[in-house]
Formats: sequence, structure tokens, C-alpha cells
Amino acid sequence: MKKYLLWGGLVLLLVILSVGLFRSQQGQVGVGESAPEFELAAFSGENFSLTDYRGSVVVVNFWASWCETCKPEAADLEAAHQYYLPRGDVSFLGIDYVDTEPEALTYLDEYKITYPNGPDLRTEISQAFRIRGVPETFIIDQQGIIAHLQIGPFSSLDEIKSVIDPLLVY
Repeated sequence: MKKYLLWGGLVLLLVILSVGLFRSQQGQVGVGESAPEFELAAFSGENFSLTDYRGSVVVVNFWASWCETCKPEAADLEAAHQYYLPRGDVSFLGIDYVDTEPEALTYLDEYKITYPNGPDLRTEISQAFRIRGVPETFIIDQQGIIAHLQIGPFSSLDEIKSVIDPLLVY
């Protein structure tokens, strides 16, 4: 009986490793694909779900307090959030990647980030999006399809607006 349990455990381990290898070879979730659904427990204590934003454009930014290239982009993302806030049809969500809460909260305070942000506990969200690093930003259209993928930081507010504006109905 022990022999069968040992072989069963070995087979299960191989299946798990195979699934992980398959996912890593799939590459990143890209433009034209459905955005992976996720729930985010924000630092504020609120919970956010991507499905709550269906019908809006959603900007999902993966960042970390230790990420030097995230810092120049932070002010531009907050400025974009403030610019679109009165419209009510563009939402921003920040996903803090592999970070500690005190440093993340200091970062959010330093850059005066007001849109919802939360930690990627157990890296579940970043694994679903199959990110390669930070910063990475996914802009999701009203139907839940990834319309733009920004690897690395946006260089300006105008660059962010140039990606979001074509998705909006004026």
C-alpha cells in the first residue's frame, strides 16, 4: 500500500510541475485576451473585484515600493486617475507586487496615490496575468478585454491618456 501512495504522490507532483511549466511557457496575457478575473483586498480594508468594473475602462498597474522605475510613473498614474475621476467610466487599481505593507503604504503616501491599491497576496493576481516584472500596466476595455499592455513605466500623463481616450465614448 505504501508503494502505491508513494507512486501516487510522485505522479501528483509531476502533474503540478507540468502545469506550472505549461503556464510559464504560455507567455504573458496579452492584448485581445480576456483579462483574468481577480479580487483585491485593498490596504484600506475594502475588497474590489474586476467584475465590479465591467462597463468601465480599468487600468490595472502592478508596482512595488522597491521598484525604481515605478516611482516616476506613480505621479502620472495618479494624475490620470484624477483626470478621469469625474467621468466615472475609468477606474484604476494598483497591485502591490512582492512587497511589505509598511513600505507599500509609505510609497502610496509619498506619491499621494488615492485610487484603490492592495497587496498581491501569494502572487495570485500577478500569476494570473503572468507578469514578468514591475511596473506593468494592463488597460482593460469595457467588455473585459485587454486593450493595451504597458511593459515598463508610462513616460507621461499624455501617454496614458493617449491609450485610454480611444476606448472612451465622448
